[in-house]
Amino acid sequence: MYKSAKPYFYGTGRRKQSVARVRLLQGTGAVTINNRDIDDYFGLGTLKLIVRQPFGVTSTENKFDVVCTVKGGGVSGQAGAIRHGISRALLQVTDEYRLPLKKAGLLTRDPRMKERKKYGLKAARRASQFSKR
Repeated sequence: MYKSAKPYFYGTGRRKQSVARVRLLQGTGAVTINNRDIDDYFGLGTLKLIVRQPFGVTSTENKFDVVCTVKGGGVSGQAGAIRHGISRALLQVTDEYRLPLKKAGLLTRDPRMKERKKYGLKAARRASQFSKR
């Protein structure tokens, strides 16, 4: 768990099965995920862009350091959860960021989840292959 004497802004982000606890500190724009650098944690550049998207919308690049812990899901869900958490934390900085974040759709939690498997089927809707004989 991250402990800091400095004041920080907090936001919880969720997407699919992932939950991210995000802290924003005054800084230079460094992003740390589960005690690892963002370049070390995410291999794809698109995931790094997703995480940094709220800063671009609010023109706050290189003003905050991000320290977050994320659990559950895959890399795409985790990137979306971190983005959601950063957006929520930016609201605590000032309410002026609400309108641009809302217009970009970054405050809405993505409700799409994996559908549960039904009995008698191989997956949520995938039935076994039909055999005539």
